Amino acid sequence: MNTKIRLGISTCLLGEKVRYDGGHKLDRFLTDILGQWVEYVPVCPEVECGLPVPRESMRLEGSSESPRLVTTRTKVDKTDQMTQWAQKRVVALEKENLLGFIFKGGSPSSGMERVKVYDSKGMPAKKGVGMFARAFMEHFPLLPVEEEGRLNDPALRENFIERVFALARWREVLSGKKNRGGLVDFLTRHKLLIFSHSTTYYREMGRLVAQSKNIPIGELFSQYEESLLKTMKLIATTKKNTNVLMHIAGYFKNQLSSDEKEELLGIIDLYRKNFVPLIVPLTLINHYVRKYDQPYLKQQYYLNPLPAELQLRTRVLYAK
Repeated sequence: MNTKIRLGISTCLLGEKVRYDGGHKLDRFLTDILGQWVEYVPVCPEVECGLPVPRESMRLEGSSESPRLVTTRTKVDKTDQMTQWAQKRVVALEKENLLGFIFKGGSPSSGMERVKVYDSKGMPAKKGVGMFARAFMEHFPLLPVEEEGRLNDPALRENFIERVFALARWREVLSGKKNRGGLVDFLTRHKLLIFSHSTTYYREMGRLVAQSKNIPIGELFSQYEESLLKTMKLIATTKKNTNVLMHIAGYFKNQLSSDEKEELLGIIDLYRKNFVPLIVPLTLINHYVRKYDQPYLKQQYYLNPLPAELQLRTRVLYAK
């Protein structure tokens, strides 16, 4: 990619002391590792809407669908102040060309899910969404979003980052002249990656391309982007990846020796049984791609969708 990926992020995750107690929640993975490829756009709802540091803590009260934001001790209602700011902020973020957002989990302003909402008796239920997070997700319904805590789950981490990088490559297509040839090329290179998330959506995207001459170019690209983002949001499982790996093995049926075939199928089976991570069969397949100069597989992002330095596929054993 030609430019760094731009992601929105809760400011405290970058180490800025903006929390209610004057502290921060620095996340070294986000700053030191993922940060090598990302330009962050920090957002602190509390500070940006006019609250001081330090400040009295706040919480959500009332119904989980439309809670009030209230200070914990003095019970001052900050709902309107936060809501009015959030509505303006998400509009301003349209200009930032964001490819996603990383929220601070559990926050009454920024929590993406399972935020505590207190009822009239003071009893909490983890059913809420932070007020700014809700506004952001409603305004940008298809953009990849995650919480820093959920990114500790290897499968969720890989899924989020894979979605972001796929969207970045798509945005590069959009930055040039929109034409059907570019759409076909993108789908071709991403075929196996999309397969690993959803064969149903791949067929839907294929139909879009097949009918492209009958669809206005702007509408065509809009529908394609929506399908792409919905597809990539689905978690790639062991079963889905195994199907893709077996599909790839078929490309070598006339090239591999019997010993090589046995080795490849054996390693794919070890992956299927969750004995080895995905990087193991992929490493062998990439070796065969180079050895036998397989042109179609050379262009497949499935084999190398993410920077190796992120070490994602070396750790993930996918759920079945």
